[in-house]
Amino acid sequence: MPSGISQVPHYLSRLQALQLSIVMTRRRFIADEVSGDRAALVGEHADHLVRALRARVGQDFDIATGEAVRRGRITFVREDRVEFDLGEEVSGAALAELTLVLAIFKFDRMEWAIEKCTELGVARIMPVISRRTDAHLVASSEKRFERCRRLSRQAAEQSRRSAPPEIAAPTKLSEALSLQASLRIVLAESEARTLLRDVVKPGATDCGIVLAVGPEGGWVEDELQSFQQAGWISASLGNTILRAETAAMAATAIVASVLYSL
Repeated sequence: MPSGISQVPHYLSRLQALQLSIVMTRRRFIADEVSGDRAALVGEHADHLVRALRARVGQDFDIATGEAVRRGRITFVREDRVEFDLGEEVSGAALAELTLVLAIFKFDRMEWAIEKCTELGVARIMPVISRRTDAHLVASSEKRFERCRRLSRQAAEQSRRSAPPEIAAPTKLSEALSLQASLRIVLAESEARTLLRDVVKPGATDCGIVLAVGPEGGWVEDELQSFQQAGWISASLGNTILRAETAAMAATAIVASVLYSL
């Protein structure tokens, strides 16, 4: 048999594998409207699908409806509206209980941290006002966190989540101290003995994990004492001092590696 013909089954199997991978990695969108077996994206959300992804009638995407993720076939396209017929449910991994308590810092950096921590699988984000949070950041936080919610939704779709993380309204640190979970961990630069990677263990997270990351400059001493008095575990990421946004992403990745078996 000619060598070229002998390779046909091999190439066919590779093609089948490629086709399967394409099916498994369909882009996912979170519906703006759902009614029975129909769903729609509207406004800027639809415009992105039309312009960036060249949406056409007949194309298939995964559509998160709030209750499930279903196969969605486009039936109508306009710049400000894309409609889908919903088909069978698509299986997906459940979201683990990972809450990120994040002290408010410079918004451009904080937005980046929220976007990347969304991709890494954090379930909830609670912005808190710490001692080192600048007053002007607190004053403008409500408007900026609306933008953060939009960014986290985009990041959730990009990373094929069925929903974005819940982003709470900015609150005082005292409110976060009472959060309940299997593990409550505060990152502290002053912690010399306990590393985060040694604290998080498989099987110890039935009720989730709460992870607190401080602002630029870190938590002040009396804040760390408040965490300790509330029963939180202090841990560090090692000897290197990281920027707040880097620390948030690195810590989330370490915890997610256990929760999601990355």
